[in-house]
Amino acid sequence: MSEKMFICGDEAVALGAKLARPQVIAAYPITPQTIVVERLSDYVEDGSLDAQYLHVESEHSAITASIGAASVGARTFTATSSQGLLYMAEGLYYASGGRLPIVMMDANRSLALPWNIYGDQRDSLSQLEAGWIQLYAEDAQEALDLTIQAYKIAEDPEVMLPVMVCLDGFVLTHTYEVVEIPEQDKVDAFIPYQKYANRMDLEHPMSNCVTAGPDYNMELHYQQHLATIKAGEKLEAADKEYGKLFGRTYGGMIETYKTDDADAVIVTLGSVAGTTRCVVDKMREEGKKVGLLRIRCMRPFPVQEIVDALKGVKAVGVLEKDVDHGFEGVVYTNVNSALMRAADKPATFSFIAGLGGRSILKSDIENCFAKLLCQAAGTPQSPTVEFVKLGCE
Repeated sequence: MSEKMFICGDEAVALGAKLARPQVIAAYPITPQTIVVERLSDYVEDGSLDAQYLHVESEHSAITASIGAASVGARTFTATSSQGLLYMAEGLYYASGGRLPIVMMDANRSLALPWNIYGDQRDSLSQLEAGWIQLYAEDAQEALDLTIQAYKIAEDPEVMLPVMVCLDGFVLTHTYEVVEIPEQDKVDAFIPYQKYANRMDLEHPMSNCVTAGPDYNMELHYQQHLATIKAGEKLEAADKEYGKLFGRTYGGMIETYKTDDADAVIVTLGSVAGTTRCVVDKMREEGKKVGLLRIRCMRPFPVQEIVDALKGVKAVGVLEKDVDHGFEGVVYTNVNSALMRAADKPATFSFIAGLGGRSILKSDIENCFAKLLCQAAGTPQSPTVEFVKLGCE
């Protein structure tokens, strides 16, 4: 039977990785990810996880070691955060272009300068074009479940791409909650290890991570693009299969909450969705037609899912913990582009909040909804990018 444990988000990811039985773990600690690789070292040391634990000298070495291990067919796990992810940037493209199914946890943390160890989502969102599947958890339970599901998606023969599982730094990584731990035999059945074809093999020599000039370069990227889109279908299928085995599903690429008759909807990702859900409940009690759309997968981007979910909504606000300086929020750019495909595009607004770990209060979200509801009621609102709660209080 499954058991329940009172653990933090980092420990949930470590347990999810342990249950997936990686054969190689490339570890370099960085706040607020450190607990993940610490716990995995404990499991290897006490013999409960049979894996090669590589304590490397940098994040660049961590991704390089992961690439090497995955290239010969080993199930691989690593983890990082913030500047560490940026230090890995060169290797991220090698991993995705090489079609290597590495799973990596990113503890979302602000980027320097100014130096800051607290959580926002600028690190992972800066790497959307690196070719990795990007998944975002709302709580520790989902973080554990996504870590397991990530291997199902990454190692699918029609995908063969690396997956990044993202958790809000400190808000999730260091916050404790009750998490249900799946049974090992069920996880083994869900993600059985298999020697995938895309690996170096002395018995069947092949080229990997090749050079490609103008004649074939575009074709290889086109294949990678199609595989990334296919990963969306695989996420939906994995979520449903996981639900049958473990009793938990999350809705696939997006999750909607009270959007069916909503006039105004906030779109977000990560842990702030929980706070937004509470605000939606309160405002619904007041008779206001508001709703929430949570993006679980930023790559591939759920274009049609968002268009369908927001059909009939009059005003949409994207609340996110990042900013593309001089333009708008990165998530807003993606959502707004998707909604250009809608027959009746709603008014859209970009709300920037939570940078450097600043708290996003219920009152802040209520203020965002107030602007959206004014727009929905026919009173035009300024479309400029709005920094929520600008200035210290």
